[in-house]
Amino acid sequence: MTLEDSEKDGEGYLTGQILIAMPSMSDPRFARSVIFLCAHNAEGAMGLVLNRLLDSITFKDLLEELKVEEEPLAEESAPAIHFGGPVETGRGFVLHSVDYVGPDSMPLSGTFALTATVDILKAIAAGNGPQRHLLALGYAGWGPGQLDGELQENAWLSVDADPELVFSVDLTEKWDRALAKLGIDVSLLSSDAGHA
Repeated sequence: MTLEDSEKDGEGYLTGQILIAMPSMSDPRFARSVIFLCAHNAEGAMGLVLNRLLDSITFKDLLEELKVEEEPLAEESAPAIHFGGPVETGRGFVLHSVDYVGPDSMPLSGTFALTATVDILKAIAAGNGPQRHLLALGYAGWGPGQLDGELQENAWLSVDADPELVFSVDLTEKWDRALAKLGIDVSLLSSDAGHA
């Protein structure tokens, strides 16, 4: 599934929504995950995990690896690098506010856009990037019908995305806050789906 395929979106698809992993999620890579769906259509789905960081690389390291000449931001101002998902973990994506839209940016809604080129990293390093952004390496991907099946099996819930939740730096509470948007008390959720 490519990002361009997201333009084929139709009714019943969740592009621009947030997926919330249910407690019964058996894949440890996605336990308690909150994922922004960048694309979801008949060809499959693609999203970025919003609540996991990569400790192995810093923004400065990434700029050096990509040979970006801009002087990196001070460490306390530099964006953290998120684990976007287990697919193509060397590929970078920036989910961001629409105040920055480059020639290769893909608007996802009136609020969010996605850019996967080095130009946005240069803009962020120079202080000219989007006001709000989340930088991720890798992505979560699903083949045709795969995510739809997982939704039917109650592996995920979905909720409207809002910038406060998406760009919040408090990652430990993001899953709880996403569930709270649906009015769900985490303590009442069972990890045994389909059992009364």
